[in-house]
Amino acid sequence: MTMETGHGQALASSYAEDRAAIMQLESEYLFALDWGDAESYAALFAPEGKLEWAGGTAIGPEAIYREIGIYKEAIKEFYGDDGSGKPVVLRHFITNQSIHVHGDRAKGRIYWFEMANNGPDHSPKIGSYGHYEDEMRKVDGAWKFVSRKIFNEQLPGRLAGPENPLRSAREAAPEAT
Repeated sequence: MTMETGHGQALASSYAEDRAAIMQLESEYLFALDWGDAESYAALFAPEGKLEWAGGTAIGPEAIYREIGIYKEAIKEFYGDDGSGKPVVLRHFITNQSIHVHGDRAKGRIYWFEMANNGPDHSPKIGSYGHYEDEMRKVDGAWKFVSRKIFNEQLPGRLAGPENPLRSAREAAPEAT
């Protein structure tokens, strides 16, 4: 039997349901990011959640909420804001989701890229790309990010290392202390 949580995630009773709930978490993350919805974005992190991105490191939902405000303004400045109130013409996509569930904890390694259509005739173009290194755990039955580290292959200091990131994802996540 499956029950629904407040954020559309199911209380999973199998590996497949856990994996599906984690994939839903990943999708909700991108919608919140692209729409600059700081409240929904921050709600996807555990109380001790950590976000490591090009703008720095934020720990805890309140700090992560503030970071999304900074991100949203930077994106408007870079891509332009037409004043309509709609999100800028930037969308993120994920592919190659490698998710390793270990009980109530999981690790993920996921490719991402972004596309924008702020060029002539709104023609789409790939902006940047990289991968996420995630650690997640269940909080009150719903999967949340404990840690999300964002690698961006266009930014010095945010490049992926030489080792295949899947090696560390396959290791069981440590139990909460």
